[in-house]
Amino acid sequence: MMAHLLASLPLLQAAAGGNQMVTMLVTFGLIIVIFYFLIIRPQKKKQKDTQSMLSSLRKGDRVATVGGIRGTVTSVKEGTVVLKVDDNTKIEFNKAAITAVLERKEAEEVQE
Repeated sequence: MMAHLLASLPLLQAAAGGNQMVTMLVTFGLIIVIFYFLIIRPQKKKQKDTQSMLSSLRKGDRVATVGGIRGTVTSVKEGTVVLKVDDNTKIEFNKAAITAVLERKEAEEVQE
């Protein structure tokens, strides 16, 4: 009887090691899921929103740039935007420099 217990002891140790491995894998899986929902997913959403904002820029929108310059969009090109910052001052920026649309002009107002 004692020999039978001693013989089954390595099997118990192997099973315990397998359980530890499963627990470790589940823990790593949970960490990856938490990182996805706390870091990766919000970053992708923010990037998608920014891309949408940049693609919807149109003449007449009031915008702010990365450098803090505020102006009104006078023309939109493929990769750049021209802003009117004063009566006689226009500056051309890369679209990526636009951080926010402060005031959006309606389509009817722009066409007038």
